[in-house]
Amino acid sequence: MANSWRQSALAERHRALGSNLEDWNGMGTAWTYATDLADAHEAIRTRAGLMDVSGLKKVHYVGPHAESLLDYATSRDISKVYPGKSVYATFLNEAGKFVDDCVIYRTGPNAFMVVHGAGNGYEMLVRSAQGRQVAILFDDDLHDLSLQGPLAVDFLEQHVDGIRDLAYFHHLQTRLFGCPVMISRTGYTGERGYEIFCKAADAPLIWDSILEQGAAMGIVPCAFTTLDWLRVESYLLFFPYDNSEKYPFDNEPAGDTLWELGLDFTVSPTKTEFRGSHEHARLQGKERFKIFGVLVDSQEAAGEGDTLWADGRQVGVITCAMYSRLTGKSMAIARLEPGYATQGTPLEVKGQLNTTAIAHTLPFDDPEKTKRTAKG
Repeated sequence: MANSWRQSALAERHRALGSNLEDWNGMGTAWTYATDLADAHEAIRTRAGLMDVSGLKKVHYVGPHAESLLDYATSRDISKVYPGKSVYATFLNEAGKFVDDCVIYRTGPNAFMVVHGAGNGYEMLVRSAQGRQVAILFDDDLHDLSLQGPLAVDFLEQHVDGIRDLAYFHHLQTRLFGCPVMISRTGYTGERGYEIFCKAADAPLIWDSILEQGAAMGIVPCAFTTLDWLRVESYLLFFPYDNSEKYPFDNEPAGDTLWELGLDFTVSPTKTEFRGSHEHARLQGKERFKIFGVLVDSQEAAGEGDTLWADGRQVGVITCAMYSRLTGKSMAIARLEPGYATQGTPLEVKGQLNTTAIAHTLPFDDPEKTKRTAKG
């Protein structure tokens, strides 16, 4: 907590649930509770769970130049994002390497809210905005409560008219338990879920009300580390934990391409001009590794940093792993040499676990994304 300079209005709730509040993004965050992470994982996959993800950086960009600022800085065609719509986007540096990701919400004709991860996209935008007609507000009064899982919509429809009609990556302004909120159909779990953006003063009431009224449906509070289990199954990357900032190349600066990370889909099809775009295009086909899945022959999770071997040499490294008691599978996300990133390639795991494995396509769970995009 020594580096924390941001405060969650739910800090005391997290402490009561057994969290020591570890620093993430400058905010004390509930990495774990006293309960079993496997129970939280099961709740989100089969019922619903509530998480405080307010440590994400919420920033408003408002003014005549806000659209052009975001359009050049990110991979998406921002002109296609209308009020009430949002989009997942990536930031590149001039070398065409990934430095951050975000979700961009258009809240008005010249108004956007950007939810940044742990990279330096926010700092890049602040520098780029100098001398332009755009105001920037870092909004820590705004809290982000994430209600994720198949029963999330069943709970919310009791309180929010039209919530079943809210499409994936869309948002609406409404009220919940009498409090003004923005509800977005987004999340970081691979499930149908919703993020509830509310004022700090209202966060405890909304948190308590969801847990109290949702208890009969099996809705429980879930700690932040639950996301690691969910993201392994759903192919959701977490900067810098899957990146070369943590697993550096010999004699090369940190930085991975979208082609290597499997994030090239974040570049809008007709967009050719954005920061790093020319290098991004040039680097296609020059992948040094691929993000790929690993299915481990074990009833335990592999260790973060366990190495992957084939043909008598190291060919990859595991960046995040989990064991699911729901499926009985031990799964991992890995950085794997391109020649071995093929379904079924035999591998050996060395480290916390010493066993065999195979390379496996991602995502493990719901590859067609039918759950998160379901209608009605």
